[in-house]
Amino acid sequence: MARISQRTGASATAMLGLGVYRPARLVTNDEICEVLDSNDEWIQTRSGIRTRRFAGEDESLLDMATHAARAALEVSGIGAEQISTVILATSTHAQHTPAAAPIVADRLGSRAAAFDVSAGCAGFCHALSVASDLVRGGNAGYALVIGVEKLSTFMDPTDRGTAFIFADGAGAVVVGPAEDAGIGPVAWGSDGSQSHVITQQPTCQHNSAEHPMVVQMEGTAVFRWAPFAMADVARESIEGAGLTIDDLDAFVPHQANLRITETLARNLKLPEGIAIARDVQDSGNTSAASVPLAIEAMVRQGQAKAGDTALLIAFGAGLSFASQVVTLPPVAGL
Repeated sequence: MARISQRTGASATAMLGLGVYRPARLVTNDEICEVLDSNDEWIQTRSGIRTRRFAGEDESLLDMATHAARAALEVSGIGAEQISTVILATSTHAQHTPAAAPIVADRLGSRAAAFDVSAGCAGFCHALSVASDLVRGGNAGYALVIGVEKLSTFMDPTDRGTAFIFADGAGAVVVGPAEDAGIGPVAWGSDGSQSHVITQQPTCQHNSAEHPMVVQMEGTAVFRWAPFAMADVARESIEGAGLTIDDLDAFVPHQANLRITETLARNLKLPEGIAIARDVQDSGNTSAASVPLAIEAMVRQGQAKAGDTALLIAFGAGLSFASQVVTLPPVAGL
């Protein structure tokens, strides 16, 4: 019987650089309420969101992903030709085929293996874990992970459950070998019995040939699940990294809703002094892009810095979830 050889890769991995792209158009609650039957006070009380960003007609999902990826490559010092794998997490690429990742790789000048990950708002943390394992396993020298969404084109502007929540943006990181582990073991899973809670559904009133679906969500069900079930997942990832909660410098949850973030932080009993990401207030819920965007905001605002130890956790449609402890990377432009 022939013996198949196996590759061996890096003993440890880390995020080597992070880049983001935020669309120029800032959308206030007042603008949302020009169509939605609501007001600024109600939106802020319910979600914490003050503003969000919507991509313009000249800012496609592929454009945003490419901009963020180029920034991540530049700050990491890694060339596109060195990237072995591109993993793009999104729920709003309008086509199943071709996937977005190969197109972005081509725009970067790379012939890397490239594929999309569909895990809803948990997509970035899923892709980060896969990238780390590919590098550790020897099947990738460097991997590029991108979380990107253009949710503004997948919304019913009259839906009081979603119209004020979702937004657009992109974040990307380069994952590569490191002397010390900068990406801890993932704690992840899914609960398909609740798959009906967050869905994309066809709509006759607001659909188009290009975007025939809109996001629908049972917000109360999500709130009852996320800040409670995810506390145990977060603890599992901390334990898997061989750390305690006191070792953390920052907490970066998926920016779903400020009330969820605050409740989850309380359930985790985070010690005083740990910085907590609250980018949802200014950026809205950008689904698979929210974690890298939140990291960038924390570093830019001086709440955290490259080299800090941070707990990431993301959760969303599926219902899917993933969490890992990481070392925060250098951020482009800072």
